[in-house]
Amino acid sequence: MSFEDVFGTAPDGSWRAPGRVNLIGEHTDYNDGVVLPIALPNQIVVTASKRADGRVAVSSAGHQRVIEFAIDELAPRSVDDWAAYPAGAAWVLREAGYPIGGANLLFESDLPSGAGLSSSAALLCATQIALLGLIDVEVEPAEVAKLAQRAENQYVGAPVGLMDQTASMCCTAGHALAFDIRSGSLDQIPFDPEADGLTLLVVDVKAPHRHADGEYAARRKSCEHAAAQLGVPALRSIAYDDLDAALTRLDDEVDRRRVRHVVTEIKRTEDAIALMKAGRLRDVGPLFTASHVSLRDDFEVTVPELDVAVDTALAAGAIGARMTGGGFGGCIIALVPTADAGAVLGAIEKAFAEQGFTAPTALAATPSNGASRIN
Repeated sequence: MSFEDVFGTAPDGSWRAPGRVNLIGEHTDYNDGVVLPIALPNQIVVTASKRADGRVAVSSAGHQRVIEFAIDELAPRSVDDWAAYPAGAAWVLREAGYPIGGANLLFESDLPSGAGLSSSAALLCATQIALLGLIDVEVEPAEVAKLAQRAENQYVGAPVGLMDQTASMCCTAGHALAFDIRSGSLDQIPFDPEADGLTLLVVDVKAPHRHADGEYAARRKSCEHAAAQLGVPALRSIAYDDLDAALTRLDDEVDRRRVRHVVTEIKRTEDAIALMKAGRLRDVGPLFTASHVSLRDDFEVTVPELDVAVDTALAAGAIGARMTGGGFGGCIIALVPTADAGAVLGAIEKAFAEQGFTAPTALAATPSNGASRIN
């Protein structure tokens, strides 16, 4: 249904925010680490019009149901289901002092659901820039990202880090975004696999996210517990060369594995950035694979579908492969010679059929621009 069909009025404009794939640097963002995402072509689009009654009405393409709430009555978790995200976006803008008004919002998305490609961050960011755009207020992209994180943390109640929102707002086409969480610095790193005869294959393994929310919170709690025991504000403070000494000071074996992943993953991410700056993208492949092994063995966030996809991609000719995102389902990425991309995907499809898994799907992974107004 069109915007006019849903709301009975013409829209004032449309805004978009993309999903993301993290090349490397998994579960390091909430440890003050370094991450390296790209924005995807896949995105959430919000078409919007102003309202004069202080209420927000939201709907999604293909559904006739409209959910309404009053901006002045919003409080954390006062709206549930998917509408909690646009409600959270409105709540955090109001709390931050932005004079947003009522709005009609229609959402469309080509981000696959449950794939771990940050649809929640894209939804929050798209809503925020639409509500701000309706009142002609410009806010720096990095600040919008922080507000989106606050909405997801405090309104929705998800203890997420800052990577997804920053990627959705701040990435640029043809680049990966080196984001140092501790310093806040953003560095656009040229990323053009095609120029090196490579393809970044993104494969949605279609695995249900098993216990993802509770397990994510448990991983974060373990990292925070270990940091407190080591007397540091975050695990970023543990130097790679000091890792072995730090591990001997931890009482719990699970905490030791979590710390080992985070510290080595930060080092792998820093090494990947240096290699990409030097034009040595092919040499990044083994770092992808080492990241997956660490996520599988030390952080324990993979599932059989992810492991089979990675192992099969490597056996079929990928120069590096890893799970991407929070884990427990979602996607893998594989850096593959372009001439072999079809064969690698075919091998994964065959392996999944043999294992009785749901058939996987592949996505385009062209590094794209962050959020913007469309018209």
